[in-house]
Amino acid sequence: MKKRILVAPLNWGIGHATRCIPIINALIDTGFEPIIASDGQALDLLKKEFEGVTCLTLPAYNVTYAKSKTWFKWLMLWQLPKIKKAIKKEYRATQKIIEDYNIKGIISDNRMGVLSKSVPSVFITHQLNVLSGSTTKLSTYFHDHYLKAFDECWIPDFENQPNLSGSLGHNFKNKGLTIKYIGPLSRLEKIKVKPKYDVMVLLSGPEPQRTILEEKLLSDLINYKGKVMFVRGKIEAEQTVMFESPFTIYNYMQTEELQQAINKSELVVSRSGYTTVMDLAKLGKQAFFIPTPGQFEQEYLADYLNNQGIIASCSQEDFTLKQLERVTAYSGFKAFNNTIDFKGLFLLFQG
Repeated sequence: MKKRILVAPLNWGIGHATRCIPIINALIDTGFEPIIASDGQALDLLKKEFEGVTCLTLPAYNVTYAKSKTWFKWLMLWQLPKIKKAIKKEYRATQKIIEDYNIKGIISDNRMGVLSKSVPSVFITHQLNVLSGSTTKLSTYFHDHYLKAFDECWIPDFENQPNLSGSLGHNFKNKGLTIKYIGPLSRLEKIKVKPKYDVMVLLSGPEPQRTILEEKLLSDLINYKGKVMFVRGKIEAEQTVMFESPFTIYNYMQTEELQQAINKSELVVSRSGYTTVMDLAKLGKQAFFIPTPGQFEQEYLADYLNNQGIIASCSQEDFTLKQLERVTAYSGFKAFNNTIDFKGLFLLFQG
């Protein structure tokens, strides 16, 4: 009988779910049986990607996100008690899943309550330092409190320079954790295809900011002289496609279709979420980043790559069509081949 491994990504946009796709595939390829657990759009996406895999629903965090950058952090801090309650519910649900499905290992992508004292538990994060401005010490302390309960922490980045996460995943004091830099995670592969789109807009992330940026980009790019592929990042029951010059608009794409579309696009306009950074870096793409207002992680990553002359970026309120002219002064990502030693990582679950 195959050992069952619980894989549980956080439902914050779809990035945590998509970067778990290569892990789930690796588990299947190495003889394990993955059990997927999440909620919301993250779970919906993985159900579409893995139709034959058992998918379970975990308690939702039900976090509310601010429209204003000014209030983003303070609203998150105000909701900490609610988040802590959700983590406790998540932990209880996890113990029942372990018992009901005979789970032999856990891989949690930023779900702090998905762990166990009885089976090996792994936490995936690119943030050992959780940036939140003047409250960075508090947010990092809160994160550490839960992180230390896991057996291992996997960082999806290179340990040394050059790397993609900068000080988010590096330059920290030894916290008594078993930390492994596993290399960037991406479900996508670079392929040789003829360019088809001048610009691809790739949206993701929590509401209401996803919709705010969608409406802004549709308005600003309406006068663009070129072909624009627009992927809204809304995981719905059926895929829809609309043609409204200069746009071809999809509500969502699954892996193979998205891989083709990005490879066929000259420029990608998107948020600077870390999963998007990993995907575009692997494909060696030119991009323009618009970080989610008030989300310090995305603002840091955009500045980090901008200051290195790799990817141009600007704030959401400052974006105009003219901003895209700046990309010619940036190098874009250089494609890399990264082979992750999944067999070695999965030895944790063989004991």
